[in-house]
Amino acid sequence: MIVRSVEDLKASGGYAEKAGVWSSARYLLRSDNVGFTLTMTTVAAGQLIELEYKNHVEANLIIEGNAELTDVCVNQTYRLGPGDMYALDQHDRHRLKALSDLKIVCVFTPALVGNEVHDADGSYPLRG
Repeated sequence: MIVRSVEDLKASGGYAEKAGVWSSARYLLRSDNVGFTLTMTTVAAGQLIELEYKNHVEANLIIEGNAELTDVCVNQTYRLGPGDMYALDQHDRHRLKALSDLKIVCVFTPALVGNEVHDADGSYPLRG
């Protein structure tokens, strides 16, 4: 059984943040051998992020806040709020605009190592 707190993650390096912009608490990683990564991500109101996970599939559940999600390829926009989910099952290029402070539970597969940062395309690299 794995049990972790945010304080545990901060002490072990499993927590990343850009003050006033976003944070990512990475609860489960590749080293946990569960086959996926589980994070709690926060995004500050007003932020606009464009991403495209070329190497991972990601599912997201909005816990708090409101956002606009745009599928860049077809220019379709969705309004999201608490209880709404979106999955980037086709490695979809997308824009997320935080209309208010957001709290999102994210699941990635394959699992992340934990120290990934977004590259110029908005992807995480595959790590060996």
